[in-house]
Amino acid sequence: MAGLKRFPHLKEDFAASLVVFLVALPLCVGVAVASGVPAELGLITGIVGGIVTGTMRGSSLQVSGPAAGLTVLVFEAVREFGLPVLGVIVLLTGVLQVLMGALKLGRWFRAISVSVVEGMLAGIGLVLIAGQLYSVVGGKAPASGLEKIAGLPGALADAASSTRALTSLALGAGTIVVLVLWKRVPRVVRTVPGPLAAVGLATVVAVALGLPVATVEVHGLLGSIQPPPLDAFAELAGAGVLGTIVAFTLIASAESLFSAAAVDRLHDGPRTAYNKELMAQGTGNAICGLLGALPMTAVIVRSAANVQAGARTKASRVLHGVWLLLFAALLPSVLAYIPIPALAGILVYSGAKLVSLREIVLLWREHRGEALILVVTAVSIVAVSMFEGVLIGLALAVVKTAWEASHVRLEVIDKGAGPVQVYLSGNATFLRLPKILDSLEALPQDRPVELDLSGLHHRDHACRRALENWAQRHSAAGTEPVRVTSVR
Repeated sequence: MAGLKRFPHLKEDFAASLVVFLVALPLCVGVAVASGVPAELGLITGIVGGIVTGTMRGSSLQVSGPAAGLTVLVFEAVREFGLPVLGVIVLLTGVLQVLMGALKLGRWFRAISVSVVEGMLAGIGLVLIAGQLYSVVGGKAPASGLEKIAGLPGALADAASSTRALTSLALGAGTIVVLVLWKRVPRVVRTVPGPLAAVGLATVVAVALGLPVATVEVHGLLGSIQPPPLDAFAELAGAGVLGTIVAFTLIASAESLFSAAAVDRLHDGPRTAYNKELMAQGTGNAICGLLGALPMTAVIVRSAANVQAGARTKASRVLHGVWLLLFAALLPSVLAYIPIPALAGILVYSGAKLVSLREIVLLWREHRGEALILVVTAVSIVAVSMFEGVLIGLALAVVKTAWEASHVRLEVIDKGAGPVQVYLSGNATFLRLPKILDSLEALPQDRPVELDLSGLHHRDHACRRALENWAQRHSAAGTEPVRVTSVR
């Protein structure tokens, strides 16, 4: 009785933790396999996200672990720098997150353009889908995003002539079908999370029929933990590693804090303390880096499942980490039966949910500039890389904002006799300079001009110099000097 009084919501949190565990288990394994690392490393990140990050202050119901959104970036980092250096990257990502949280920079991530974030997720989703479709047919994906997409028709055509590839394709496609239709099954059946049901059914079918498909390689939990050696830190001298750390930090932090905002809308409990949540994420990532595991973010799929399962306190997410630890320690051999095409099917489905065509269409109807930023960011990520794509999106968002903020109104009053009166109001910046000069240079050269600038809220240096030069030229060509009323 004393325990129940101390933990009044233990029953609800215990039940929710089991649901989150069942959702997280296949996703942790799938993200690890797709990232090109041992499956156990995904479980380690999920364990740290539950037991360590879950106990810290920030967001009470948000659940952290390996995320599909970082899969592409992790795969590229492992391929380019190697698994030992991944630990260094994740460790320093965590350190940067802790520092940003301590400096109270967490709230500034809320200022990132939503279009850039949605474009980032869409670009990740497209690359994730393209890459995992190769795994669905038992093939190996090319390195770049464009090569993945361009090579898909050929890979699918080759699969049509291979019994093994067709079997793998059927198992992966069946997994996707189960996920799509799971919402329509009876409520009693839906107590089993869709990802677990899909992977479980695929595993049973593969084992029962003895299907010739690739399965997860098992290394053992302790055998998979590989702290980064000291010589791996020497790679920090390279610009590529430093750029990857910055990309990990920005993307993981933005994804976690945007997830926190979304989770806050799902419940009526305490709101997220963004700086504390950023420090919690950083602590978790620092530990994951020391263990040589995958980076973590807050994951909206697990977090939403936690809220919908009735969780009331952070105990649910901590317990889900305990269940992951017990599974990894006691039943690691079970992983060896899981078909890789089934895990790839889950990630194809997850990638498709990142690409919201409906949102893009709605955004195009209401804010075409924002829709353009979203599309350009997504295409840049596919065509170039994750980091450069996000930077292009951010730059485009800044340019759009500057263009909209530099709205200027020019009004000319010409009564046919006497001076021509010109009124400028708004914000005169170099972005609007061509329009201003075109209008001024079209004024009659033989008439005096009264230029009223008192309505301008801002006039940058370029506009100031351009207006002064125009006034001098007009005064030299006309009968009287230009009379200027200055900015207030």
